[in-house]
Amino acid sequence: MPLRTDTVEAAARTLRLLEELNRHRVASLDTLHQATALPKSTLVRLLKSLGALGYVANDRRQGGYAITSRVKSLSMGFRGDPLVVEAARPWAIAFTRQHQWPVAIAVRDGLSVAIRFSTIPDSPVSPFQQATVNSRLSLLGRALGRAYISFCPPRERQHLLDMLARSPEPEDAAARDRARTLAMLSAIRRQGHAERDPLVEPRSSGTIAVPIVVDNKVLATAGMSYFKSAVRPEEIAARYVPLVAALGRNIATSVKALR
Repeated sequence: MPLRTDTVEAAARTLRLLEELNRHRVASLDTLHQATALPKSTLVRLLKSLGALGYVANDRRQGGYAITSRVKSLSMGFRGDPLVVEAARPWAIAFTRQHQWPVAIAVRDGLSVAIRFSTIPDSPVSPFQQATVNSRLSLLGRALGRAYISFCPPRERQHLLDMLARSPEPEDAAARDRARTLAMLSAIRRQGHAERDPLVEPRSSGTIAVPIVVDNKVLATAGMSYFKSAVRPEEIAARYVPLVAALGRNIATSVKALR
């Protein structure tokens, strides 16, 4: 049996009010009325109900309403992706639908990056036949990893390189040649994007990746993979690098808006 429209509307009004209250330390009735466009009589009724349930307090000394710590209980069961992945999802899907090539979003996980979202299912021309979500990739050999370690703050980069140099993993061995590694990372920063090591399999495909930077911190990386036989190097540089760079900036803007 479908929900009654008035029931859905009442729930929507309550959630809209909670979201607005969450934006303020203390909010007056006038402020809430202007922000939500709900009648003041409706707001008073909703605020009384939320107050009776313990989610809102009427702070008369400061002339307004404030949420209480009980609202934290509403998110206790949430185990979703980091905010940056949530922000990236619609942009990545739209990119693949328009340009066909698959996009991956990765976050740092120890001395690797881990793919947290991929549009392989949306791509008709993906170089990969199987899902890559949760795959862990090298910081120094893979484009998504290089985009992270190249653009993260200098102190973090030095710390990661020190740890990689002591790692027993073969894919981390390049970190032991510090001068060569620093030169590579510096070149990546100058060009504004990272590419996969050409010796990494599958050699028939390539990846270009950029950092997703918010407040001078790399939250994640975004990369597009493609068949080398289908795209000329000059087309990658002229067309796709700017598109992937714009993708990274758009995701960063969405992260700020969600915050």
